[in-house]
Amino acid sequence: MILCRHVGTEGSVAGWGDYKMTLKIQFVITGLGGGGAERMLLKLLTRIDRNTFEPEVISLTQLVEASEPLTKGFNDIGVPVHSLGMRPGVPDPRKIFRLAKWFRKKRPHLVSTWMYHADLIGGLAAKLAGNIPVVWNIRHSNLESLVNKNTTLLTARCCALLSKKLPAKIICCGEVPRIVHVENGYDASKMVVIPNGFDLSSFKPNPGSRERIRRQLGLPTDAVAVGLVARFNPQKDHKNFVCAAALLKRCEPDSHFVLCGEGISWENAELCGWIKEFGLQSSFHLLGHRADIMDLNCALDVATSSSSCGEGFPNVLGEAMACEIPCVATDVGDSALIIGDTGKVVPAGDSVALAEAWRTILALIPEDRTNLGIAARKRIQDHFSLAAVAQKYEDLFLFVLGLSSLRQLHSQGP
Repeated sequence: MILCRHVGTEGSVAGWGDYKMTLKIQFVITGLGGGGAERMLLKLLTRIDRNTFEPEVISLTQLVEASEPLTKGFNDIGVPVHSLGMRPGVPDPRKIFRLAKWFRKKRPHLVSTWMYHADLIGGLAAKLAGNIPVVWNIRHSNLESLVNKNTTLLTARCCALLSKKLPAKIICCGEVPRIVHVENGYDASKMVVIPNGFDLSSFKPNPGSRERIRRQLGLPTDAVAVGLVARFNPQKDHKNFVCAAALLKRCEPDSHFVLCGEGISWENAELCGWIKEFGLQSSFHLLGHRADIMDLNCALDVATSSSSCGEGFPNVLGEAMACEIPCVATDVGDSALIIGDTGKVVPAGDSVALAEAWRTILALIPEDRTNLGIAARKRIQDHFSLAAVAQKYEDLFLFVLGLSSLRQLHSQGP
């Protein structure tokens, strides 16, 4: 709760008075699939101070079957979820006015938008609804035409042009995304880097999970297991992973490769074609979408991000590290910053280097590999804990609203 005089006609807090209220924030996101940005928003709202902030979530796109786990997650913590009903890839400028109408009805103090399309549509709607303060959130680190849809690039260019006018601040999930977007015309003076945060109570080592998942997959306790959690997308470069797996098999014949994510199944002809080309069908486990990522991480010996581009701040690395699993990643986005000296970072697209990095970690004696995993979790605890990241979001929201001294006032009471 905060002390407030009244809410101005444009949604801003006008002063202090003798009654209590919370700050209403509308979180607008492009969609609610199973991606890292969506999961980070859910994690943030599990920790945001509900005595101070009253959040609601709006998805621009339709809520489909893949949205159910996240929608349930938001509902479980008492955060309402709404949808504008847009179809992916089908621009509809009318939705800007519909969203503006929603904002005028709800009268939020602040709008927080996540990803390019939400930044553009949410920013324009907030402007139309009465200059409601907007904080954009960028989750991407690559704006090359070879790996992005034309609509995505066009939207990002529009955001760059409007970045001086629409947002009060622009959050980047890492230093590399900040640099990339400044180079592409975004207003550097508004950029703030807030990394993803990780819930160390949800992601932690669990020998029981390791044993259970390995039984499910038919993996011997001492078999080598290398994992990749990523949807099937060119940016994730699954082909590079498969090529590296073939190289590792030459020196680690008993190694297995555990993959999960949207589109990761034996029905995926392209992925299966690469696996069959090397005769690795019996060594690959394609699990599709999974909700038990913590348990899967615990079953691994090494976790991987093999992306060729586009990563901002890969959640999968921090989640595995929190489970005391050493990581190997391609040098994309802020992967190197996350891993530090607790794993290996290799050039993107280099399957030989990727396989050699796996082999180096797997060749460690058990005690040294255990210590490397312990150091990985400590790095997440020291630099990327969810509590610390949520605090940074809260402080930024309060700063934008001109309430930077709120915490002191709150602690003192009326």
